[in-house]
Amino acid sequence: MRYDAQSTQTQAQSKALSPEAHRVLRNTYMLLGMTLAFSALTAFFAVATGLRLNIFVFFIGAYGFMFLTHKLADSAWGLLSVFGFTGFMGLSLGPILSMYLGAGMGNVVVSALGMTALVFFGLSAVALVTKKDFSFLGKFLLVGGLVLIAGIIANLFMGLTNLHLALSAGFVIFASALILFQTSEIVHGGETNYIRATVGLFVAIYNLFVSLLALLGMSND
Repeated sequence: MRYDAQSTQTQAQSKALSPEAHRVLRNTYMLLGMTLAFSALTAFFAVATGLRLNIFVFFIGAYGFMFLTHKLADSAWGLLSVFGFTGFMGLSLGPILSMYLGAGMGNVVVSALGMTALVFFGLSAVALVTKKDFSFLGKFLLVGGLVLIAGIIANLFMGLTNLHLALSAGFVIFASALILFQTSEIVHGGETNYIRATVGLFVAIYNLFVSLLALLGMSND
């Protein structure tokens, strides 16, 4: 009986988050909530003003801000940079949302938002409750990300609907894996910087929402 009690206590302690992991997780979710709200505001601004971003401006801005944020993540400037990055990504959503709203597909936007929230909280709960190590997904994310980017560039010239559909489905899988990976990294101490963790989760949520929006929009058509 005494052995069983000690074993149970040891297992409970091994499953509990370390103080450092708890701090990073708390700060990450706080910053993620604020950046999502700021991104929503910039997206609303883009819709209201009819702002459009050239595809090359988008790639330069998105990856430029992401690189800058990672470089500044260990300083106070990282906070300013992460809001710059997420705000820019919100602006890029404006034309997409305008297209769906203008076509009378507001229900598709709401459905995509709801499904994004459901997937994010569901997968986050899996990583947090089970404490499973999803670090093995790192190589998949690296290769998968490169393949998806190559597919996007190729489809800019080909404009194939079926390829766009396949890319959207691929990004749903990629974003889901990224949520599991990033949350697991925080839980197991692989990621100790909440700014970098926020960027990872924000990118996952952004890609998940845009991809679900495309898939639901096509099915609605």
